[in-house]
Amino acid sequence: MAEWFHACYVGLCQWSDTLRIKFINDFISDDRWRYLWNGLGVTLKVTLGALILGIILGFLVAMIRSAHDTTGKMKIGNAICRIYLTVIRGTPVVVQLLIIYFVVFASVNIDKSIVAIIAFGINSGAYVAEIVRSGIMSIDKGQMEAGRSLGFNYVQTMRFIILPQAVKNVIPALGNEFIVLLKETSISGYIALQDLTKGGDIIRGRTFDAFLPLIAVALIYLVLVMILSKLVTTLERRLRSSDH
Repeated sequence: MAEWFHACYVGLCQWSDTLRIKFINDFISDDRWRYLWNGLGVTLKVTLGALILGIILGFLVAMIRSAHDTTGKMKIGNAICRIYLTVIRGTPVVVQLLIIYFVVFASVNIDKSIVAIIAFGINSGAYVAEIVRSGIMSIDKGQMEAGRSLGFNYVQTMRFIILPQAVKNVIPALGNEFIVLLKETSISGYIALQDLTKGGDIIRGRTFDAFLPLIAVALIYLVLVMILSKLVTTLERRLRSSDH
């Protein structure tokens, strides 16, 4: 038994030394940790930009479709929105990213971060639109009638009565969409954008060690998702408490 413990101790010490050497080689030597740090900045930049664009597109499409469902007007706008939703939700986001970079902006000298923001924003907007529209349609129709009886027009009723209630109902779903958006940006490397995932891959290519760089990337994403989930939960709790 003593020999077994001794062998385990020796093995653990050897593994610890090997891990320490790999850590120094992967992150300390030549300041390779900067690939992760700079990549994290790019990831957050793309995510935030795509989030803003997705929210704008999503709310615009949701308003147009809801207006058509409620009033029967804006048929052309509704048809365009339906085509947009069908195409975006029916094709992989990586294909959309490649099309926008290699086809749409093929002859334009444009920052790759901007391309990624546009691609992920357009993709996220389709899902945000359906989430918001479901929230709008979940509000009792009497709310719209009450707003109109108070003298509000359609836009005012949506802005002051319907949308606040709808957004409150769909906060969890929107939070999940934003988390998915954050993780989807990890494919930005397909257009040679040096995001967080690409940074880990560059380290792997320099040191020929995949374990620590990829684990580090996964842990950073995990921490980001946990922070975002906490923020969404806090916002949801505060909105719930405001109902009382």
